Amino acid sequence: MDLPVFNSGQIIAQRPAKNRVSPDRPYAWMIEPECDSQRHLQHVVTLLLTGSECRFRCTMCDLWKNTLDEATPVGGIPRQIAFALNDLGVDPQHPSAAGVSAVKLYNSSNFFDKRAVPFEDWPAICELVQNFETVVVENHPALNGESVFKFQALLPGQLEVAMGLETIHPAVLPWLNKQMTLSQYRQAVDRLVQRNVRVRTFILVKPPSLNETEGVDWAIRSIEYAFDCGVECCSMVPVRAGNGTMDQLKHDGFFEPPEITSLERVLEAGLQMGHGRVFMDLWDSQLFGGCYACREQRLKRLAKMNQTQLLEKKVRCDVCR
Repeated sequence: MDLPVFNSGQIIAQRPAKNRVSPDRPYAWMIEPECDSQRHLQHVVTLLLTGSECRFRCTMCDLWKNTLDEATPVGGIPRQIAFALNDLGVDPQHPSAAGVSAVKLYNSSNFFDKRAVPFEDWPAICELVQNFETVVVENHPALNGESVFKFQALLPGQLEVAMGLETIHPAVLPWLNKQMTLSQYRQAVDRLVQRNVRVRTFILVKPPSLNETEGVDWAIRSIEYAFDCGVECCSMVPVRAGNGTMDQLKHDGFFEPPEITSLERVLEAGLQMGHGRVFMDLWDSQLFGGCYACREQRLKRLAKMNQTQLLEKKVRCDVCR
């Protein structure tokens, strides 16, 4: 199926309005269970920080909804982190007392873009997170320069960078407007791993133009590629509508969200590879397709496999077989 091609201007033009956010507050914050790299279930602080919008306009992305049009103000990110940790009851000096070992600083953009995270704020940020065993940030593969390692040098613990591979499908990847090649991705991972920065990656499940079988197949191939590059953790993201462009593609018959059984097959395959952690993103799970009778059982199975990194007994359903 030949997809309509959108440039950055067209992608922006199809957007609905942004949500109202404050530069002094993250737009979400929580403590979540997550299996660590040693296969131990830990509790992780996840902060969805408010900052400047990402410079890249990926076709499928909806993270811009909670971003600022202007540059992130100096001091804003440290204030957000301090507020959220206090609200969650986590003492930055002793996070283990609250039972947490890692913190994710996700800013809906690129952590090493100074417009999104002012470099002047690094000392204050590191002071707030220096007692966590692992600090996870997100970044585009094209922006992994020396700034990553300068930030790493300020942290006593493990730095982990999360990057979007999205897919290795030869037609879909360039269509996504990611402005990245597979070669550039591999080079970025290699550069980070060689300097002891751990890498996790985001991979799409069933991007536009792929049917259910193709969506599963290309997601699995993409996991294999990521692990071959040196990635330690793959986070699978079921593609969803809601950003304007994806809604139009859904309306025109180019896209349908993946079935929940497809998500099971992808996660099962990833775990069976035995190379690293594989998680299935279950946000907006109400958007997944599938049988109403067994849906909750399948969601619980996926959540359990996320936490244990082990295969769970398959769900048997008399309705969908």
